[in-house]
Amino acid sequence: MTDLAEIPTERAGREAAQENSSTLKGLAVLEALVRASRPPTLTELMQVTGLPKPTLYRTLALFEDAGYVQREPAGRAYAVGPRLAGLGLAILSNDAVATQRRAILRQLVADVGETCNLSMLRKGEVVYLDRVEADWPLRLHLPVGSTVPPHCSASGKLLLASLPQAERDALVAELPLPRFTEHTITDRALLAKEIDRIIVAGYAVDDEEYVMGVACVAVPVRLANGETIAAVAVHAATARLPLQRAIELAPRLHEAAGRLAATFG
Repeated sequence: MTDLAEIPTERAGREAAQENSSTLKGLAVLEALVRASRPPTLTELMQVTGLPKPTLYRTLALFEDAGYVQREPAGRAYAVGPRLAGLGLAILSNDAVATQRRAILRQLVADVGETCNLSMLRKGEVVYLDRVEADWPLRLHLPVGSTVPPHCSASGKLLLASLPQAERDALVAELPLPRFTEHTITDRALLAKEIDRIIVAGYAVDDEEYVMGVACVAVPVRLANGETIAAVAVHAATARLPLQRAIELAPRLHEAAGRLAATFG
């Protein structure tokens, strides 16, 4: 004889299991988006997640309404939305090693006497993971989470140079190249030549290309497998630190980059 008192409990268990399954499926969709090298289509997401089209479509629509997912302009592909991107940045900025990274940047700033930052390439933009200001009255206000175009920033050009050639060529071909100063590189052929120079030199410069009167030098933060995960850079007013003197700081930047690389595992 069935104990009727157990029926609600069994039903609740089944409902909880279904809810957990739905949650995990949703997370699988977000994980597929984050790992994709380019915005995937609905069909491609079906292949990766194994979810049926109606379920996947409803899940994407839910995440899109919440800001975790966004559609590309053509409407056929899906990309990481601003809310999910912000969450990822918050994790990188507030995890257990964030304090260690900041300490390394602080020591670097103390050594070179100028503002230094740590950045990554995300969706064709350079995003600042951390930044430590030098104690100067004239400063460039770029808080953590700020983004700058890659074609006119030292870190951006360096991170472009670190990409596999096919991926780099595709991205450079699609990047808008607005002019910010008279020194901004707006010609794709010239940008490609500059990237080739960076690959050989091992560092990149911003010679007043984003803001007049400000120069920057960036070097790669490389993992043990050789992958460039980020860039560490110094920037300053050229009146205090001319570009050639900034380039002379590259060895100190490389040293800090090695220590920062260890914080990424």
